[in-house]
Amino acid sequence: MFNTIISPRTKVLRDRYFDNAPGICSERAKIITEAYQEYSADPAMIKRAKTLKKILEKMTVFIGQDELVVGNQAKKPRYSPIFPEFSFDWIIDELENQPFELRDADRFLIDESTKNDLRGIQAFWKGKTVNALVKAKIPEESLDSIGNSAVFTFATDVVICSGVGHYSPNYKKIITKGFLQIKRDAEEQLEKLGIPANGTDIEKYNFWKAAIITCDAAIDFAKRYAELALELAMKEENIYRKRELLEIAQICDRVPANPAANFREACQSFFFFQLILQLESSGHSISPGRFDQYMYPYYKADLDAGKITQEAAMELIEALWIKLAEINKVRPIGATRAFGGYPMFQNLCVGGQTRDGRDATNDLSYLCMEASKNVALHQPSLSARLWNGTPEGFWNKIVEITKKGLGMPALYNDEIIIPSLLNRGKTIEDARDYAIVGCVEPGAQGYEYAWSGGTGDAPFFSMPACLEYAMNDGKSFVTGKQAGPNTGYLKDFETFDQLKDAFEIQLKYFIDHFTVVTNAADIVHQEYVPLPFLSCGMEPCIERGLDVSAGGAKYNATGTAGVGISNAADSLMAIKKFVFEEKLVGKDELIDILKNNWDGKEILRNRILAETPHYGNDNEEVDQLASWVAGRYCEMTEASEGVRGPYSPGLYPVSANVPMGLGMGASADGRKHGEPLADGISPVHGRDKSGPTALLNSAAKINHFINSNGTLLNMKFHPTAVDGEIGEKGLKILLKSYFYSKGLHVQYNVVSSKKLRDAQANPDKYKDLVVRVAGYSALFVGLDPDLQEDIITRTEITELG
Repeated sequence: MFNTIISPRTKVLRDRYFDNAPGICSERAKIITEAYQEYSADPAMIKRAKTLKKILEKMTVFIGQDELVVGNQAKKPRYSPIFPEFSFDWIIDELENQPFELRDADRFLIDESTKNDLRGIQAFWKGKTVNALVKAKIPEESLDSIGNSAVFTFATDVVICSGVGHYSPNYKKIITKGFLQIKRDAEEQLEKLGIPANGTDIEKYNFWKAAIITCDAAIDFAKRYAELALELAMKEENIYRKRELLEIAQICDRVPANPAANFREACQSFFFFQLILQLESSGHSISPGRFDQYMYPYYKADLDAGKITQEAAMELIEALWIKLAEINKVRPIGATRAFGGYPMFQNLCVGGQTRDGRDATNDLSYLCMEASKNVALHQPSLSARLWNGTPEGFWNKIVEITKKGLGMPALYNDEIIIPSLLNRGKTIEDARDYAIVGCVEPGAQGYEYAWSGGTGDAPFFSMPACLEYAMNDGKSFVTGKQAGPNTGYLKDFETFDQLKDAFEIQLKYFIDHFTVVTNAADIVHQEYVPLPFLSCGMEPCIERGLDVSAGGAKYNATGTAGVGISNAADSLMAIKKFVFEEKLVGKDELIDILKNNWDGKEILRNRILAETPHYGNDNEEVDQLASWVAGRYCEMTEASEGVRGPYSPGLYPVSANVPMGLGMGASADGRKHGEPLADGISPVHGRDKSGPTALLNSAAKINHFINSNGTLLNMKFHPTAVDGEIGEKGLKILLKSYFYSKGLHVQYNVVSSKKLRDAQANPDKYKDLVVRVAGYSALFVGLDPDLQEDIITRTEITELG
């Protein structure tokens, strides 16, 4: 019923996608520089609204051949705009010293004209960027905690590189209401307010004024495409394409100004909203969320009325998926090592429950998965919600799509996530209606603003680094610098529990500095780069007269991401066994070994690797250490208070586990200096020797309820392991058992290491090979070589059991 093949149009659009190499566009940067000078005297809220309006008025618009859904972020498909208001010095530095087009990963074409455009605005932004303002606000001790330690992925030069992102707004409101009505809502609030004479009324006044400006900007932007489509139609000789262009003109004239009248209008309205959000701020993880829920009424009505066929709807969805994949973002070279593969984290989820607790799976849920299979691109990031009432057909479809090897869909357990959201103060209806944001973060769609640390690229937190400093009186094995507080050397601890106490002190110290940095970022974002357009689609900002950056959403939090649980647990287990219990290794001796990177101690290292129980093998002792490490990090994080609300702990690395190993010395689990940390709650590569069931049993022992910002578990299967009816049945049983045991999330790569090695050697043969990296999928051949190696060396499961 829901098995389709890729349509000829989709194939053409997909081929054209790969023909367009990523590049850099200077248009937005030039326009915003002009706007900031022109509107310099305006309040930040009004300035941001007027600036967005000017960008949408002056940027290039185009309609590609054969496109059904229109809209562009830059002058060419897959080109990235530049957002100088957030950070800019690194752009010039890379432009001059390490060309974007010659990077090891995430390369961007850039011509001389664009380079000169960017050089021409550099002086204006000196000292005016969000990054500069945040750095000026952070206390010196907190900046030192960044510069001297390997705990964070912050950098001392680029603390903030982009806008915030990390939300799933109310697409349903935009599609069903339209911006004309949202504008009227803001105007009514202004009329009720009258003269803004009391307290902070002037702030409300400016917010509603800004919302009105951005509504007009969105409407006018769409009409530019209507005019262009009409112009192209007049020149088009092909009668079928002429008809399509005339329909595009009619659609763009109606939406997003008005409520969508059919499925195609709903798709176009959705994309205009998604696109303008990306142009307002460069934050990624702007997630479509429950697309199959808010779009289904339009699909069903058109299907029942005979206005659309399933095949036509599928082609439209595929065209929309390709447009989502065209959205791009350029990051500093260091950040690409933590976020490799041009990721935008536009997470779209299907399935789950309705707000009143019924199964939400519908025909569109299946079509979305089928479209992802046919298009076979890295965006949107497809997720599936599962619960006790999920129909068997949906489970079967998930297994079928998983076997295609795209690393999608990622799978989420309602039976854990909904209670964890209730624990964070959500209503039962909002908890049931959660979306997945970015990598793995659950949030109440349209009601929650829970950005990840205010950096735009989530700041990750290394637990193994805290253990290194706990063993060495707060000093780094690599630099010898004082990174954390003085908690004593390993030789000073008479018991294993004293080492754990020192580890907790280091954790608390760095979590406190983490909150200092992220709270400073939150304040600067509120003051200088508010988000009036986003606020139109986040509830109840318009009603409250409060921008989303100032806490206008119903729910507010700051998300965090802990990394390296299994390294920390395995290291603690090795120290407990070989130092404190068996006394095979002296305390000073172990410190010297780690400082010297296991040099000359391979026999001892191999013994530790062979005899230490490792997380991922269903060993109770080491699994409880992993649960303790994760629990203490989450409890301390959760106790921290942000500017708009509490902190929300998570356990996932994106791909930051690879560069985070660079700043650490060797560790007691056998890891050598510079080697990657383990990703998410996954075991260290190759240490899970007891099969997938044991691995999942270990992961289930971590307290997922407290991880309200999500956990991430990667698994890699050889295609033969899930082949045929027996393989499919085994994979489904494995997944169901893990979720029954209270696992929160899991995702699979179904690809052989041999194929990935061949792709490394022959990238031109594999330009469309998509793999799961962490909380996202990416085109394998575009990844940083170290990240490619990290994916290849993940434990390859050849048998289920």
